[in-house]
Amino acid sequence: KNLSKKDHTAFVLGYTGEVGKELLKELKRTRPFKKIVLIGRRIIDLDPDFGPEFEQKRVDFDNITDYKEVFDGIDTGFCCLGTTRGKSGSEGFVKVDHDYILNSAEVAKEKGCKHFTLVSSQGADKNANLLYTRIKGQVEEELKVMHFDRLSVFRPGYRRKPAWRAFFRTVLKPFSYFFPTAITTPTDVVAKAMVRAAVSKSENTTELFENKAIHALAGNVKCKVKKKSTNSDADADL
Repeated sequence: KNLSKKDHTAFVLGYTGEVGKELLKELKRTRPFKKIVLIGRRIIDLDPDFGPEFEQKRVDFDNITDYKEVFDGIDTGFCCLGTTRGKSGSEGFVKVDHDYILNSAEVAKEKGCKHFTLVSSQGADKNANLLYTRIKGQVEEELKVMHFDRLSVFRPGYRRKPAWRAFFRTVLKPFSYFFPTAITTPTDVVAKAMVRAAVSKSENTTELFENKAIHALAGNVKCKVKKKSTNSDADADL
């Protein structure tokens, strides 16, 4: 069962990144919400066909509590915030992928967010030795104890742009023939799965979508997957 867009609003964090850009395209294509607030550090040029329901808000993530009003009354949140150690160094990575996400989530929860959707990573584990997967796992765990009415966590494999799909099909063709969803996930597939989850009702308070489930939810492959939740493990034909 799907939710009615007439009754719901959404915000997007990290809408200028690779997944965020694809999420915007999918939200524009499907228009599932009556209003979508794009929250970021800068204002970008949007095509006019996005329409008035898309509104940009500039914030300072280092002082996100000073911008509580931008989250006011928005019940659905998409979080695509993220960087890498290569781009930002270890401290910068932790600041963006841990502090910015959790601080924003706390404000969103306070201002009425019911359903929070996060792009995490395959292999996320709070006890991992690798900084990247350890921080991803810690964020997942800390979001759980915030007790959103619903938390959807997406753990895609290596994320690639749609334009790279032909290259990966060629290079990984022998392996992908037998394991089509094991290694990579196109960013547009992640975006489509996020939107489909957001507009679908669920009895689970926490949902964990691994790589295979993301492909299935997006309709990229036909397979039976197990959708993990904190309530129960339920088989789902997606």
